[in-house]
Amino acid sequence: MSLLAEDTPVADLGLRWKPGFSNLGPAFFTELRPTPLPDPYWVGRSEAVARELGLPPGWHESSDTLAALTGSMPIAGTRPFATVYSGHQFGVWAGQLGDGRAIMIGETDGGLELQLKGAGRTPYSRGGDGRAVLRSSIREFLCSEAMHGLGIPTTRALSVTGSDARVRREELESAAVVARVAPSFVRFGHLEHFAANQREDELRALADYVIDRYYPHCRNTERFNGNAYAAFLEAVSERTAALLAQWQAVGFCHGVMNTDNMSILGLTIDYGPFQFLDSFDPRHICNHSDTSGRYAFNQQPNVAYWNLFCLAQALLPLIGDQEIAVAALESYKSVFPSEFEGRMRAKLGLADATEGDRPLVEGVLKLLAAGKVDYTIFWRRLSNYMADGKLEPVRDLFLDREGFDAWLLLFSERHAASDRAQAAGLMLRSNPKFVLRNHLGQQAIEASQQKDNSGVATLLALLETPFEEHPGADAYAGFPPDWASTIEISCSS
Repeated sequence: MSLLAEDTPVADLGLRWKPGFSNLGPAFFTELRPTPLPDPYWVGRSEAVARELGLPPGWHESSDTLAALTGSMPIAGTRPFATVYSGHQFGVWAGQLGDGRAIMIGETDGGLELQLKGAGRTPYSRGGDGRAVLRSSIREFLCSEAMHGLGIPTTRALSVTGSDARVRREELESAAVVARVAPSFVRFGHLEHFAANQREDELRALADYVIDRYYPHCRNTERFNGNAYAAFLEAVSERTAALLAQWQAVGFCHGVMNTDNMSILGLTIDYGPFQFLDSFDPRHICNHSDTSGRYAFNQQPNVAYWNLFCLAQALLPLIGDQEIAVAALESYKSVFPSEFEGRMRAKLGLADATEGDRPLVEGVLKLLAAGKVDYTIFWRRLSNYMADGKLEPVRDLFLDREGFDAWLLLFSERHAASDRAQAAGLMLRSNPKFVLRNHLGQQAIEASQQKDNSGVATLLALLETPFEEHPGADAYAGFPPDWASTIEISCSS
């Protein structure tokens, strides 16, 4: 039965929709309509995501599209819903959670799901208002596309729309909606929910759906005596390990690695109090709410494994054997270091591996930590040194010149037989010039709060291609100002 009256106006986005997750049935979600926001306006748009979705040229010129992506007008051919899940938050079982402010619009015939975050209260809002604020919405929009530009698996963002409607967090703020896109928004917590409630039929149905849609090779494997659920757990573990290696290599802190914020596809999902490192501090905590440091930068790989163990516990009724379930997690311990070392070798311009590479990586990370050296700037300057031979811009980053000189000697010896131009090219493709630093995001947010969205557009253009030089944009690749260290981002953001 439709939730719409027959004469309700609808927006036609020019997309075709198909049932996907909704085929699982009402035990997994609640159908509902987004709650309208008054007088929406565009804050930011990604033409790259629009092309991926298959939106027609000029898609953003229609007022109906603006209203639809704010949740103020239904979209033709869709039956929106919010999903239920549970999860561990800060290491503690939190029970039932769910899409408290995200509403799934549907799945396109191209296999991409469209979701509106901030589109109003749902049955899973737990007393919240179901809204998102402008500052957090801009951060998620930009970081989703920044991570994609870096080549890191992530949910994407089609748009941010704003409204003068006010919502209360620490203070009254403007409401906004992010249109998010991904092949799937299923999280570890979706499976945990049905396992915790001993609903094995639904657990099996959800696991079968995910395997058949996204991991079909797990049905035809000799691994674990043909146990598809164990093979699925292993595949998720390996994707997660590869993702964490990319986070650590680029200096990305997620901030809230709860099991309900972990993607079953190994995507970066739920951008809250994230941060790209400025000065390199392995113990850096980017979430002001994380008073125990559970999600500090150097803890992320271990937390991911802990979350995978929770997923293994959820899948145990289907796997049927605890030893097999534990064995399915083992590859994480080899994939993560292998992937991380591969990423770091590329950052050093090393196309092949030798036994001495690990000390070379560990040595430079210790130097960076001891000197609190800016992480992104160091790697980009080292790349430029390989390209132009100018050492002083790199050396000037270090107070411990002797320590750096000793490391540089090892680095130079390792490259003695290298083609310098090829090494420089690899480094420039592996070490971005631009990342979404907190102060850059804050400046764009403050301008947008005054209805000036040019900063959002400028950052998006840089972050979509972060390895390119972008002449004239060096200010966006410079050192953060002193006030950047005072920015506090919490879970409420």
